[in-house]
Amino acid sequence: MNKGDLINKIAADANVTKAQAADALNAVIDGITGTLKAGDKVTLVGFGTFSISKREARSGRNPQTGKTIKIAAKNVVRFKPGKELADTVN
Repeated sequence: MNKGDLINKIAADANVTKAQAADALNAVIDGITGTLKAGDKVTLVGFGTFSISKREARSGRNPQTGKTIKIAAKNVVRFKPGKELADTVN
């Protein structure tokens, strides 16, 4: 399922227009993104938790040349599924 498919599903299930469903989905995504960018975590009870994890700088190896390269530190998004989601999928 891609974003367009999800918008169509939201519109059908909530009995709203596709434009309203797109606005709602974009608002949710923007809210999650903004909160993560601020360094906080987002917990949706039953669904899961989005958080930021800091990945330290490290050295790696270029697989084509075999030379050692430096990989910069960066923040990565983590998602831990909630119990209800995990139980539904399994």
